[in-house]
Amino acid sequence: MRNYDSEVVHIVYACDDRFAEILGVSLVSLYRNNPDLREIKVYILDAGIKEENRRKLLSICKACQRKSMTFIHAKNIKEKLSMDVAADRGSLSQYARLFVSSDLPKGLGRVLYLDCDVLVRQSIKELWNLGLEGKTIGALMDAFSKNYRRNLGLEDNDVMFNSGVMLIDLDQWKKNKIEEKIRDFVVSGNGKIQQGDQGALNAVLSRDTYCFEPRFNSVTIFYDFTYREMMRYRRPPEFYPKEQVAKAVEEPVLVHFTTSFLSRRPWVKGCTHRYAGEWMKYKEMSPWKQEPLWEDHRPKWKQEGIRIYKMLPDCLAIRAAGLLQAYGRPFLYKMKRKLWETYQYIKDEKKGLRGWISVKSEP
Repeated sequence: MRNYDSEVVHIVYACDDRFAEILGVSLVSLYRNNPDLREIKVYILDAGIKEENRRKLLSICKACQRKSMTFIHAKNIKEKLSMDVAADRGSLSQYARLFVSSDLPKGLGRVLYLDCDVLVRQSIKELWNLGLEGKTIGALMDAFSKNYRRNLGLEDNDVMFNSGVMLIDLDQWKKNKIEEKIRDFVVSGNGKIQQGDQGALNAVLSRDTYCFEPRFNSVTIFYDFTYREMMRYRRPPEFYPKEQVAKAVEEPVLVHFTTSFLSRRPWVKGCTHRYAGEWMKYKEMSPWKQEPLWEDHRPKWKQEGIRIYKMLPDCLAIRAAGLLQAYGRPFLYKMKRKLWETYQYIKDEKKGLRGWISVKSEP
């Protein structure tokens, strides 16, 4: 039995002040390309958006003749768990999405979570009404090697997904106590999780995910590489067929400007992404149209690495990058985790020894 209204879409974003502009462009594209939806309700998990940017975001609703959005104070993951938590990539504000079941208004049966860097190109009505086949979420199967899975305690063929677009059955989420399981996983890893919040989501929801077509989350890697190059670079145990990825490139419903070592994002000077021009079109419709594009602040060593990569023959470049991506990065994470555990062990042993000496020295 359907637990949601097919014509009333509930959208969730998580955002801090730095990314408010990027969120604004996503909102403009969402509203402009969905005139067929009776109502679009937007909830923003607010991780410190300043008043000026709040007013700008609210003005988008008015300009597009949509109901006002709802700002919800985002839970601080460090305060929530009383421990230090590493972002791994991106901002800690992304951890706010882990608590959607307790932060959103009661009675919602389904929500669509979108990262701020998602461009909406077509109606999301089809995505909103997808059947999840009994799973808790729908998401894009991501192309990661077996080593990433092992670091999260998963089997080699378990699903890994991109959490930037998630269709969430909130009733299932609550029934299966997903929030509690994620919290326990983060605590068990001392806040040091491979890929941060996305890693935690994958660890808990891998076998409870319906993998929708890639056109609903067309990520940057689809544009940086040919299909064959992508498979060599990422080395996933399984992935979508070539035809589905090609359709995601040619006819994407949602374009997700994920980070990539080979390319810049549309709000950064020099971006050559296929849909960068479309992103700029919606920026021109936003309250941030006068704001300059960002500078490329990637470290010099990364920029030098890209320059060397582009100098190499394609076959050699892909092979070298693939070794680093599929084996190097997960190995480094594993070593960092072991060093951290060793440090904690020594720290605890010293603490115990000091306590023992203190007790022994009492008269």
